[in-house]
This record gives sequence, structure tokens and C-alpha cells, in this order.
Amino acid sequence: MNPSATPTRRVAVIGAGAAGLTAAKALLDEGVDVTVFEKGDQPGGLWVQGNASGLSPAYDSLHLNTSKGRTQFADYPMPADWPDYPSAARIAGYLADYADAFGVRRHIRFGTTVDDVQRLDHGWHVATTADTGARDVETYDAVVVANGHNWDPRWPSPAYPGTFSGTQMHAHDYRNTEPFRGRRVLVVGMGNSAMDIAVDASQVAGAPVLLSARHGVHVVPKYLFGRPADATGALLASLPWRVRQRIAETMLRVAVGTPESYGLPAPSGGLFQNHPTISDTILHRLTHGEVEARPGIERFDGDEVVFTDGRRDRVDVIVWATGYRVTIPFLSSDWLGEDPEAMPLYRRVFHLDDPTLAFVGLMQSTGAALPVVEAQAKLAAAYLGGRYALPEPSQQRASVDRAHAAAVARWGAVKRPMMRIDFDAYVADLPRETEAGVRRAAAGAPTFSPIRQEITA
Repeated sequence: MNPSATPTRRVAVIGAGAAGLTAAKALLDEGVDVTVFEKGDQPGGLWVQGNASGLSPAYDSLHLNTSKGRTQFADYPMPADWPDYPSAARIAGYLADYADAFGVRRHIRFGTTVDDVQRLDHGWHVATTADTGARDVETYDAVVVANGHNWDPRWPSPAYPGTFSGTQMHAHDYRNTEPFRGRRVLVVGMGNSAMDIAVDASQVAGAPVLLSARHGVHVVPKYLFGRPADATGALLASLPWRVRQRIAETMLRVAVGTPESYGLPAPSGGLFQNHPTISDTILHRLTHGEVEARPGIERFDGDEVVFTDGRRDRVDVIVWATGYRVTIPFLSSDWLGEDPEAMPLYRRVFHLDDPTLAFVGLMQSTGAALPVVEAQAKLAAAYLGGRYALPEPSQQRASVDRAHAAAVARWGAVKRPMMRIDFDAYVADLPRETEAGVRRAAAGAPTFSPIRQEITA
């Protein structure tokens, strides 16, 4: 019996959405022993409407708001005959096919909730509960957190003054238009879900749907000059973002005008500073009077909503399209800090205190998510596979500080600046970082090695 010269690395991946699937695939490519824990009964995460996890916000009319060419995994292109903006159902199938094509599915433990993750001297203890009620604790050399951050609804806080006598729901619970049929509907928010729901509701509501927001956003149609809008943006990707912003804003004004010309509030920041809302149909519904813009809410008065401009409207249903909180329930504040949204991570992947705790998908991108999580997964896997060396801790911290300062300058201090990334710059940077880490390892910098020593015959 002799100690193995290269002990098998065991890594737990938490979540089987797009981030978890690509993390598992990248780790398998590095020869790592992977176990994926998934609360639901299918791969695909939030894209799977009806997933047994109960966490998916997918609704019947949901489609990509970034084009397939800018959304697909580099290692698994979407079919050429698909439309530019596939439905959520197609994306769910695409992710399931990805899991099967790369042998990931057999590494997933479905119906398993991760309750607690703790770092001990000999590795990471991962405590789980299966749907059957069976509890288990296993030890891993590393953990990749890929549980997503669009599943824990954020409600208005503090609550508005007064009492509303109608129905309130969060956009997370929206599935189809039946709750709105013949009713007076108010949608609060200016993101993609808010616009989709307002358009859907306007097809069946008993009065024009009201769309309320305190601050505006840029509304970008899905096509500009006959091409997907984000493909047009890709042509400018090599330019500084301020230059891209000026060019893109000019193109947008020429193509569709300004939000104010449709009665919407002026954007609170420039294009590429606040995430734009992608919609072809909201402007059409506004110009036809089927959706009406309103400013922010002042207070409630029974079945009436009083807005900040003094207008009052009777409302039956309020839909709060107010986003999501970052929630990682299985990690303590020792790892997350007071606010997970402000947690510093090297390259938005590695925990600064212990890089064997890695994150895939904990970012806010200016573009599509799938290419970002694929790049993050490959970086994490290169380290956990043992061929990539991180820079010195002081250099990691300095890198995080520089990225945070740049994000604050671009996006402001209150809009998740620690999580913010520029899609094109980030996706281009991570492969270069991987190559730099491989060179560091070749020069003798320390790489990840499991604590456990497995014994083989």
C-alpha cells in the first residue's frame, strides 16, 4: 500500500443550473471527481418552469433577451436553425442536452438540498438533506457555489405608507396572464421581467396596464438595423466603454428615440452603466395606450394607489418586479460577510480567504450570463485541477480593489458594484488570466493540492 502521487480531487458543486452544469463539465475536463447537488428534479435551474425546486421564475412567454450567438456556450453552440431569441423552454432543453452531451447528468444528485457547508482542517464538510428525508455529511477538497441569485424575491423595503386592499404578487411567481384577466393591473419596475409582464397583462386586463418606476432605463429593441441589438454592440467591444456608450446611445436615439418620448422616466444613467431593458413590444403597447407610464408610488389608499405626481388610480393587482436578493443559505457570515452582494472575490471566482471556496455565477453582467459562467468555470477548474496558480494574496486583494473602484466609477456605489462586470472585457480577460496562472505554476508558484491522501494498492 503506497500513497498515491496524485490523489483524486473531490469537488462539490452546489446547483445544476447553467453555472453548476458548466462548472461540473470544466472540472470533469480537468479529471476532478465531481458531485453536483441540485434541489430540483431537472438540470437547468431557473430556466426550467415547474422544476421541483420551486425556485424557477420562468413564465410562459419568457424568451432570451440576449441573442443566441451572444448567449450560447462556446463549447456547445445552439442549433443554427433556432431563432435569434429562443424561448425559455428551448433553453431548458439546451441545458439538459448540454448535461447529457458532456456526461454531467450522472454526477448530479437531484432532490438534494445543501443545508450547511463548513471548512474544517481536513476539508469541506457538506451537509445535505434528500427529498426522502435522508441526511448526509461528506467531505470534499473544494466547493464551487453555483446556486444562482435570481430566486429569492426582493420586496419593497420599507413598505409604502397606507394599506392596499387588492392582490400583491412578486414577478417571481408570475406564470401566465390568467390572474390579470379583466382586472386593473399595476406593474412596478423597469427591468426585463417588468416589461414582459406589463405587455402580457395588457392583452387581457380590463384597463390599460400601469407601469410604475421611480427611475428610468434605456429601452433597447431586440433588433437594430436588421440585426440583433447585442450583435451590433459586439462590433464596438474593443472600444473603451465611454466611447461605446456615446456611439450606442446615438444609434439608439436614431432608431427608436428616447424613453421620455414614450412617457417613461429618463434613464438614471448612461447606456452600459445601468443594465438596459430589452423589449420590442413595450414601446408599441405604450404608443397604443394599452400600457401607461406612472412615476413612483407615494402611498396606498384602499383600492387606490397614489403616485408621486399626485395622480390616483384604482388597482386590483400589483406585480412587484423589484428583483432578487443574493442568498447563500448554506454558508455563514464568516465567509459571506454582512452582505453577500459586497463579498470580494478574485476575478469574481475565488474567495480571498480560501480559494478552495469558489463561486460561479455570482456576478452582474452587462450581457448574457452563459458565456460568463463558462469562463468562470474554466478558471475555477484550472485551479482545482492543479495546473493554475493564483497570484500572491496581496496581488489578489489589489486586483479586487481596482475592479471595485472602476465599478463604482461606472455604476455607482449602491448598485452591486462588487458584482458588476463588463461582459466583453470580462469574457476576454479570464482566458488570459488562466494562461497567466499556468505560467505562474510552471515557474514554481504553489498550486492547489488536496489535504487528504488517498491510499491505493
